[in-house]
Amino acid sequence: MSRSHEDSGSTTGLEAPRPTPLTAEPAFLYFLVARTVSVFGNGLSRVALAFGVLSLPGSTPGQLSLALACQAVPQVCFILVGGVVADRVRRSRLILAAEYTAGVAFTLLAFLITTESSSLTLLCLLAAVAGTASALLYPAMDGLVPQLVPENALQRANGVLRTGNNTANLVGLAAAGAVVGLFGAGWALALNALTFFVSGLLMHKVPVPPRPRRATSGWQDLREGQREFFSRQWLWVLTAQYALVMAAVNATVGVLGPLSFQSSGGAQTWSAVVAAQAVGSIAGAAMGARVRPRRPLLIASLAALPAALPMALLAAHAPSWLTIAAMFLTGMSISVYGVLWSTALQQKIPEESLSRVSSYDWFGSLSLASLGLLAAGPAAEATSLPIALTTCALSVVLATAAGLTSPQVRTLPPGRPT
Repeated sequence: MSRSHEDSGSTTGLEAPRPTPLTAEPAFLYFLVARTVSVFGNGLSRVALAFGVLSLPGSTPGQLSLALACQAVPQVCFILVGGVVADRVRRSRLILAAEYTAGVAFTLLAFLITTESSSLTLLCLLAAVAGTASALLYPAMDGLVPQLVPENALQRANGVLRTGNNTANLVGLAAAGAVVGLFGAGWALALNALTFFVSGLLMHKVPVPPRPRRATSGWQDLREGQREFFSRQWLWVLTAQYALVMAAVNATVGVLGPLSFQSSGGAQTWSAVVAAQAVGSIAGAAMGARVRPRRPLLIASLAALPAALPMALLAAHAPSWLTIAAMFLTGMSISVYGVLWSTALQQKIPEESLSRVSSYDWFGSLSLASLGLLAAGPAAEATSLPIALTTCALSVVLATAAGLTSPQVRTLPPGRPT
């Protein structure tokens, strides 16, 4: 660990402590580069895996759905287990192991796609391995940051991490089309595998002290994490709010939005809409690193409201430029929420249970996001596209209104509990 959680410098009277520069934290910088490289690879795989499966002999859309489900379902099933493991072992070592595991899985996936193997069973198995690696990685990632930077640098560190990740994801998505078009999906997946191995090598440079051996069982740790999570009203309220919000956002971005532009504007216009959200998320992460609200959870809760705008505009058949602007604002607001939320978790939750608490947040978001994708198409068919989009917009507004009824969400100040 590069330095303790104590604020550096001394204070006398009303003098504020000098912020610790992130450049003074080499372990954090290695972690930042490792995550940026890995997220770039994830951007590649989002396109390459889909086109790779569809390029196999005799492939069908149903087989593509099955392969993607095999990657997504283990993330939901094992995310709570990932939180327990991350609180029992060195988090940097767990991230390293997850990156190498994903690297091996995507290397074999690249081989299957390149050689045009029709082994759907093996392909789905490898996708499940990659999904399980993600379930182990996410909670460990959230819990590692407070071990790498002092408390007075947490919000800036979270903002810089999210800025790097969002930028890398955007570049990865943009590069995926070119790599798949020029070299094929198999080689794009091979490049993705390489990014995981590079990230794993960089994680060797992120030293953290060994964790004390726990006398409790994994099952007891899971229940303890559950108690930590539900004992704080602000925690489960905001988790529930944003799980519902992200379900509506995923339903719109994944299904309802493309359907809206199917007959007018087409893929090019919808690509501009999605790109606007990605660019907005980069700007929002940079903003989140700088803002210092007196009520950060209140601002985080209110940051959900802009997500309803593009849904309402799509339902009303508004001009495309308005939808693009609204998606930019949505990307900004969700990133601001992410920075404030991560910082609040790291400040308010004891370090020894941070990954388990984070895993419940991931569980809610991942499970409802998947349900949103599954329900969006049938809902649009059963009613109409405008009604489905309006329902998503109302879900965001009502979830935010419900979140604001919590006194802790409205009033909890920043910093460690006193």
